[in-house]
Amino acid sequence: MLPCRRPPLAERRFTSPAVEARLARASARLRDPELAWLLCNCYPNTLDTTVFVGEHAGKPDTYVITGDIDALWLRDSSAQVWPYLALLKEDPALERLVAGLIHRHARCVALDPYANAFYRDPARVSKWAADRTDIRPGMHERKWELDSLCYVVRLAHGYWRAGGDPAIFDADWLAAMRLLVATMREQQRRAGAGPYTFQRHTWRSTETCPDEGRGNAVRPVGLVATHFRPSDDATIFPYLVPANFFAVVSLRQLAALVSSRFPAETAFVAECLALADEIRAALLAHAVVKHPEHGEILAFEIDGFGSTYLADDANVPSLLSLPYLEALDPADRDLYRRTRRFLLTEDAHPFFARGSAAEGISSPHVARDMIWPMGIIVRALTSEDDAEIAACIHWLKTTHAGTGFMHESFHQDDPARFTRAWFAWANTLFGELILKVLDERPHLVT
Repeated sequence: MLPCRRPPLAERRFTSPAVEARLARASARLRDPELAWLLCNCYPNTLDTTVFVGEHAGKPDTYVITGDIDALWLRDSSAQVWPYLALLKEDPALERLVAGLIHRHARCVALDPYANAFYRDPARVSKWAADRTDIRPGMHERKWELDSLCYVVRLAHGYWRAGGDPAIFDADWLAAMRLLVATMREQQRRAGAGPYTFQRHTWRSTETCPDEGRGNAVRPVGLVATHFRPSDDATIFPYLVPANFFAVVSLRQLAALVSSRFPAETAFVAECLALADEIRAALLAHAVVKHPEHGEILAFEIDGFGSTYLADDANVPSLLSLPYLEALDPADRDLYRRTRRFLLTEDAHPFFARGSAAEGISSPHVARDMIWPMGIIVRALTSEDDAEIAACIHWLKTTHAGTGFMHESFHQDDPARFTRAWFAWANTLFGELILKVLDERPHLVT
């Protein structure tokens, strides 16, 4: 029998009866004992090891670390609790935990909408304090990543859609949302590059930005420029296409939530919808490119001058992940399918790796021959093909190197060579995948 890799009950950061019940029901249905073991280790990993629940100014407060780094990423923390939203109404304490994270996100955005990661202690000084940017106490890192703000909205909207108490969306939250939208507007760069710059003393080009920290030049076309990808790597061309698609759906979700909670905020709702329409129109006008073999596909990054970068990254948002994020309109489906074929073609996509252990999307964040489990999971989450989903589950099951957990990346020929033994987002995302397959395609795993 495989040994449980979860912390002892007394050492777990948070225990949810609803999550434990869902886990027990699901694992009992799986025909493969190793897959059931992986699910039991991975699905509750965020709650077991990364959450700190408390109170701030009379409101619930939740701090969620990414795993092996003691800092809260807006992106990671949102994604880490996402698979639990469906259980909120079965567990008031779990609902309060997510509400606390939404409150903390609002405070983080209010502190600095350009920062991507924060500390629990508002007085703590960052290890990156020498970066040439306006980094302040309480901030772990100040990399401007458009998707960070999108994830703040995604979690708030998901909580609301799951039936969470709407009273948490108060004046402080609304003020943070106004700042969030204003920052997106600012980075459309219609009035110049804006106030944000970032430079780091480093030997890695992906860790700093050119042009005195402003990033490479763009032509204002309606898209939102971002200095960094969700991998925390610098963009080459600052219009990151998947992040802009994510912004479109996030702005529409924000409009729906604000309209429901603050019916008098008609002007702000209209602003959100107008910005979403503006970004989408710019994407269709500038991000669709003609590939010689795959036809019209989506570029990964563009600059508005005509330069394009055809690739993808294993993190989310990625081009591959757009259906998962509900970021595609029905009219985009054929465009996405062609893009997907390009992304999963070894001799076409520069960051598609295939080895003796598995195949999948890699990343310049580590190395081209290091496959990311997250990319395999997203491939399965967005697939319409049983055989492809089964293959992805097989690769995930056979590359954890005996640890019982997902990793950031592993070598295409040797899964024992991996990065990040404790990466909670990848773990809970794996749990989300297996539960989805059980619900929608049980014949693959039962």
